[in-house]
Amino acid sequence: MNILIINTGSSSIKYQLVHMPSESVLCSGMVDRIGLENANLKYVKEDYEVDESLQVPTHRKGLEHVIEMLLDPVNGAISNANEINIVGHRVVHGGTAFSETTEITAEVKDKIAALSKLAPLHNPHNLEGILIAEELFPNAKQVAVFDTAFHQTIPLKSRKYAIPNEFYDKHGIQLYGFHGTSHKYVTEKAIRLLNKKTTKIISIHLGNGCSITAVQNGQSIDHSLGFAPSNGLIMGSRSGDIDHSLIFYLVESLGYSLAEVNELLNKKSGMLGLTGYSDLREIQAKASEGDTQCQLALEMNAYRIKKYIGAYSAAMNGLDALIFTAGIGENSSYLRELVCTEMDFFGIEMDIEKNNQKSSDFREIQKKSSSVKILVIPTNEELEIAKQSFQLLNS
Repeated sequence: MNILIINTGSSSIKYQLVHMPSESVLCSGMVDRIGLENANLKYVKEDYEVDESLQVPTHRKGLEHVIEMLLDPVNGAISNANEINIVGHRVVHGGTAFSETTEITAEVKDKIAALSKLAPLHNPHNLEGILIAEELFPNAKQVAVFDTAFHQTIPLKSRKYAIPNEFYDKHGIQLYGFHGTSHKYVTEKAIRLLNKKTTKIISIHLGNGCSITAVQNGQSIDHSLGFAPSNGLIMGSRSGDIDHSLIFYLVESLGYSLAEVNELLNKKSGMLGLTGYSDLREIQAKASEGDTQCQLALEMNAYRIKKYIGAYSAAMNGLDALIFTAGIGENSSYLRELVCTEMDFFGIEMDIEKNNQKSSDFREIQKKSSSVKILVIPTNEELEIAKQSFQLLNS
């Protein structure tokens, strides 16, 4: 059967059309920089490829472009919508309602919408992708794979906040964790490489949204994103960790409304707030030209990651492998080097020459003397979603 995977991020749409169970990719691509001045559309099918800049003001418009490419009479991957059997959707926040892959119903959509307040940059776009897919592929089964599901194994001591118990018991306020589909996919690959009975891995997902996960023996035991995908590492437009007293100061002393604070911390902070740019490629280019704000922002970004590596190495009492994944993690040799510099105390020693080699493949970039493997593993959330969707409807 053919499974179309729609992975709608905060500023991008990744997609793949996968034939299952063979796992053969019929076409793939992405639309990124959605809402910025020049978005990019990529479509790849066998020896045919489209890579162009165009105006994509909204996620809906981006998805419309994707569907146009899929159904193109000359270079499309399908001739009509009925050739799609399942549409698998990445959904960021499943709250306490969803702990596993789920077929989408009206009730499921309502719950995804209700959870949008916990993931305002993601769940609304995820739901929009579902609604558009239902219109365009009315005969296909719609399936949701939740980012939060992988983190269900995080122990209570790690996921519970030090606030009155009633907020956990009655309202489900806790650490949920995100990017679970990506962390699951890359850590399973690392575990096969390590070929050990017990494993201690730190997975670093660096894109416009960023997170880091401690994975012990294949299970998530701690994670940087919490109740909503806004804390932890410094992200494209999100601040990551801050002193929560800042929120009260902004409201009570500087006159901000709560809505304005939410907008500030989620859409105007992070690398965008520090540099004026949210795309790391632009920030690195400016830094190389001597822009001191961009240079400092990159140093801050790496420093935050280092602190989490230290914390999670302590939590697991050791470390076997460090994984870099997602758009920035896979492609920014500069940020990887900043993170791994002066980390030999933890047994992390990077081979700079290997790190600088450009490749789209799974690779090791540590020195021979390094006791910790440093891995660059391209994530494939879409394939993971296809596998889970297929298993759900064929079990």
